[in-house]
Amino acid sequence: MTTTAAPLTHAFAEAIVVSDPTTDAAAMEAARTAIVDFLACTIAGAAGRTTAVLADAVGANLPGEAILVGAKRRTDPLVAAIVNGYAGHVLDYDDVHASVRGHPTTVILPALLALAAEREFTADALVASYVVGLEAMARLGLSIGSKHYENGFHATATLGTVGAAAAIAHLAKASAEETAVALGLAATQSSGLRLQFGYDAKPYHAGMAARSGLLSARLAAAGFGGAPDFLDNPVGFHSAYAFGAEHLRAVVDNWGQPWQITSPGLTLKAYPCCTASHPVATLGIELHREGVAADTIESITFTYPPGADAALVVTKPTNGIEARFSPEYVFSAALIDGALRLDHFDDRPVQPHLMALASRAGRRHDETAPRMSSDPKSRFVILDIALRDGSPVTRRFDGLPGLTDPTEKFRDATAGNPAFADIPSLVRSMSSAADLHRLLALLGQDVIQNAD
Repeated sequence: MTTTAAPLTHAFAEAIVVSDPTTDAAAMEAARTAIVDFLACTIAGAAGRTTAVLADAVGANLPGEAILVGAKRRTDPLVAAIVNGYAGHVLDYDDVHASVRGHPTTVILPALLALAAEREFTADALVASYVVGLEAMARLGLSIGSKHYENGFHATATLGTVGAAAAIAHLAKASAEETAVALGLAATQSSGLRLQFGYDAKPYHAGMAARSGLLSARLAAAGFGGAPDFLDNPVGFHSAYAFGAEHLRAVVDNWGQPWQITSPGLTLKAYPCCTASHPVATLGIELHREGVAADTIESITFTYPPGADAALVVTKPTNGIEARFSPEYVFSAALIDGALRLDHFDDRPVQPHLMALASRAGRRHDETAPRMSSDPKSRFVILDIALRDGSPVTRRFDGLPGLTDPTEKFRDATAGNPAFADIPSLVRSMSSAADLHRLLALLGQDVIQNAD
């Protein structure tokens, strides 16, 4: 098929392969910060019980030279992409992007790290290709519209396959024609449903997308055939996934001006739970500091704009994994304990005293407010507490809280393990192939396994 028959797909592929983010210092710096944050989450997630279960199930004992983060053994690159993607997302502590309405880094970076087992490239090239992959994933998110997520798809997985393939194509210096095929092969593997939120399958979406993106680029490079017009075909990606809400030109208009990693930029999580619960987490911690006690509270109401709590699918969690998606639990833990820790969200049963307060919480929607969009400014939560003495407490949070510097988060997530202590400074300064080899060596060390 000629590019005349697929002008949008070709323009998208061309933008991916000719991009050079290395000329934008702000984009490269933001990318390095995001990589530090991602590695904090992945090293911590590598020690988890379910990460080990997945690694065994997908064949981490297969021969290969790709690193498994937090492990000395090496494995097949496609396996490494799955496991590292899962580890990066299993704690739900990794970054989010408004245009994606999901988690880009935990899909794109595992694919790029896996490629390092097969191809020599510099650290700068890896960082730049990550920026391009995120741009592609975010642009596709803007173009797909809001109904994709609202109707049940998990954008981390469905858009992540394309973002990972784009990053690999950029790093491999593929032609626009080859890249178009790779993107189409990735798009045909796009899958992942929000019904898995609260289950082990949710973080598997990230690994699944990383592997699919890497495999798609591999297949296209080998001459494997696929439709080169996934954005233009009348039964293409938007026809299947946008439900009539698409904005097709968003995939290429103003590409990289600025880069999506700088505007609107990533939100680096301050708490290890679903992003949509972070505003109530912040309010809970603030009220703890003000001395509001759980036993003085009669009832709690959270008011959201329509659609803002779509990801918060759990009201009565039974364990910490389900609790990541429950604002009722998140607020209660934040108010009572004054902080949110990884152990609030592990696979043990939730603590009864936290659920006693959570059971007094409910939700409503302000139907007069605009429906939440990809713009973080459209997000808010109003907290109304009725105290037992009859007095009210009202608070409002607009937008999302987040971190600007994940250095302390990295230290906490890695439990101060000296084996990983040099990683943040290395990532912020790395540029050469030798620097990347050093990073891979540091990542390929055993973490201490959790007792669970």
